[in-house]
Amino acid sequence: QVQLVESGVGSVQAGGSLRLSCLASGNILTIDAISWSRQAPGKQRELVALITNGGRTNYADSVKGRFTISRDSAKKTVYLQMNSLKPEDTAVYYCTAGGGSNSRTYSPRHWGRGTQVTVSS
Repeated sequence: QVQLVESGVGSVQAGGSLRLSCLASGNILTIDAISWSRQAPGKQRELVALITNGGRTNYADSVKGRFTISRDSAKKTVYLQMNSLKPEDTAVYYCTAGGGSNSRTYSPRHWGRGTQVTVSS
């Protein structure tokens, strides 16, 4: 089993920045990648960014050039740096871990509880 704990709850004005953190514990050798997904009210869940064990990253078109996913393996932590935030980035952000080598093949098996990000105009 893998446990994921998100941190970095935040509210910011449009154009601002936030960083989310995801601390992973448990049997993390069983996973291929960790991702950040988000869900806004009334919208489908969207995979925002993914990083594989090999360090390869994928991003949704909606966040390319603004968001950066990274990891600190020693701290077992994955980060999502969000810059140039827009009101449409407002959502609950979830850290997930699972199998797959890219955003097309990725299948989450473990979920964090989620953290709210609010961007005001």
